[in-house]
Amino acid sequence: MNTRPMALRALIVCVASFFWVAGAAQAADINVMISGGFSAAYRELIPQFEKATGNKVTTVAGPSMGTTINAIPVRLARGEPADVLIMVGYALDDLVKQGKVAAASRVELARSPIGVAVKAGAPKPDISTVEALKKALLAAKSVAYSDSASGVYVSTEMFQKLGIADQMKDKGKMIPAVPVAKIVADGEAELGLQQVSELLPIPGIDYVGPLPAEVQKITIFSAGIPTSSKEPAAAKALIDFLGSPVAFEAVKKSGLDPVSASERK
Repeated sequence: MNTRPMALRALIVCVASFFWVAGAAQAADINVMISGGFSAAYRELIPQFEKATGNKVTTVAGPSMGTTINAIPVRLARGEPADVLIMVGYALDDLVKQGKVAAASRVELARSPIGVAVKAGAPKPDISTVEALKKALLAAKSVAYSDSASGVYVSTEMFQKLGIADQMKDKGKMIPAVPVAKIVADGEAELGLQQVSELLPIPGIDYVGPLPAEVQKITIFSAGIPTSSKEPAAAKALIDFLGSPVAFEAVKKSGLDPVSASERK
């Protein structure tokens, strides 16, 4: 017997009950801005939320920081509508400090480690220890990393910790707007470093593994409601859903570690 329809119906009943209790009884149009790290889980979960609540979610994507045209702070600055922001936690905190996001609305959703990828079929280097990672980076002809949280850490902190900052100056590539894994898949970089959840969904790469614990940087992805939101109640319902146990399976599958309610600040 096919149990998938029954499981889906049970999930819809669970989610619908969850939102009825939360007070999200009326359908609304919700505008979401999201950065790459939480996107894979989000794409899987949003149809469930829409079906259970009748709300319509419109999504635009962009980096959590930086000055590219699609960066979330840049989108907000030019007045694009937003009811929910899902982005790197400390970048969201900056928007809270600027009065652009309601402080009480901030919810931590997931933790994301940085990983390494190579082009599909290419030899996978040993990165199991700090010394092995250092050798792999020095041996690579080119190394790509993002212009968001993980790449900022890699280029300004990790290379220095490894003592190879000077050697990486010419071979390191900070990639704006485009997923690092795509650059690797296209053969434009030998190694790619980014949050695991941003590497895994991209075809054409092989995932090597996470950075060693001694040089790992865990990024928190958080959600919040802009002070300009026209649908704050529906926005809260969506954030509550994405941070609830109903969402945890999809979050884990995408390479993230969900943050439970008891762990949140």
